[in-house]
Amino acid sequence: MPFGCLTLGEKKDYNNPSEVADKYDLGQIVKSEEFCEIFRAKDRNTLKMFTCKKFLKKDGRKVRKAAKNEILILKMVKHPNILQMVDVYETRKEYFLFLELATGREVFDWILDQGYYSERDTSNVIRQVLEAVAYLHTMNIVHRNLKLENLVYFNRLKHSKIVISDFHLAKLETGLIKDPCGTPEYLAPEVVGRQRYGKPVDCWALGVIMYILLSGNPPFYDETDDDDYENHDKNLFRKILAGDYEFDSPYWDDISESAKSLVSRLMEVDQDQRLTAQEAINHEWISGNAASNKNIKDNVCAQIEKNFAKAKWKKAVRVTTIMKRLRAPEQSVDSGATSPTVATTPTAGVPSPADPHAPGEPPAATPTGESPAVSEPPAGIEAEACHSTPHAPAEITGTSPAPSPDQASQAEAAGLEEVEPLSRCNGEAPNPLLSAADAGDEQG
Repeated sequence: MPFGCLTLGEKKDYNNPSEVADKYDLGQIVKSEEFCEIFRAKDRNTLKMFTCKKFLKKDGRKVRKAAKNEILILKMVKHPNILQMVDVYETRKEYFLFLELATGREVFDWILDQGYYSERDTSNVIRQVLEAVAYLHTMNIVHRNLKLENLVYFNRLKHSKIVISDFHLAKLETGLIKDPCGTPEYLAPEVVGRQRYGKPVDCWALGVIMYILLSGNPPFYDETDDDDYENHDKNLFRKILAGDYEFDSPYWDDISESAKSLVSRLMEVDQDQRLTAQEAINHEWISGNAASNKNIKDNVCAQIEKNFAKAKWKKAVRVTTIMKRLRAPEQSVDSGATSPTVATTPTAGVPSPADPHAPGEPPAATPTGESPAVSEPPAGIEAEACHSTPHAPAEITGTSPAPSPDQASQAEAAGLEEVEPLSRCNGEAPNPLLSAADAGDEQG
């Protein structure tokens, strides 16, 4: 059944596996992820290369749900800065998704290879992503997992475009969304605070991406010792809720005020005050000439290598983080607890300098704005480790806990829909982007 003929949710005729084999020559597995296997595929007629993602239905309900969701979203979108699905087949046992093959590098690798890197280069990257996000938002699609690992150069030509991949967590916004998901370091305050949310979460994530690309540092990090996993995410989430970051010296000394202004407007704690993607495109730093042309490569690269090439970013560990219910109010009263507790395992992707004021490490952040009404991170966050690939920050998905009393008007009471993460299965090479496939496997 060719692309366009598969209609989800309807009684349908399944493709015969021979239809896939007749059209495509599937090579060896490039890599195996939690929910799919990734192949290089060659069209037997045109000899053009593609990426093939194969989902096995026998692997459970979550795998089937992830495949159906990605198919649904990718069938809707067509934009030069979004990795396109070109073909899809469903047999009785598998889903086959055929995507454009992106052979370029991830943004970090590109920066490290440059002899000259300036705000204008960053502006060009952010502009392309903003245009894709603005397009998605006009279609009421929220990506929900924008991060540097999901941005890749389409090819290795000098002026290659940037493409967004990994749509397994994308969601149609038919109303405010309630299920929390994403990658911890990029989560917006309203997600961390278990409020209903929508398109603004993508704009917040773009602010985080822009902050990192301009300084080499993450805006939110935890100074706890690397082995103190108990408080790691709790502290990180508290800072996100408070908008607790700063444009610290010396990392931001050479960055223009216009760039700082755009970051601040994208990382506005109040989602109603946050810039939309289209408003950000119209900002002078994107559409005007406000982006500086000064070479900032040495400072940025030094921090990138220090913060994002640490051993813990390279660990072959995947962290699954699932939000659980808050303890019942009466339980908290009986126990005399005054604040939520958090149990975590390590979350890859946030530098945790032992000495926050040591040279080359980001100093402790200070607030840049007012704290939101919710000032505590989610309670009962638990992470479990399983196998993974390097360079993969954890993702949060799962059911939402019942809200505390002061969140009752903003959060769902219980049992939010569980959205399962699926690894970014693009299969591009060399230097592929790798991301977490962070859900446990549930047999359906």
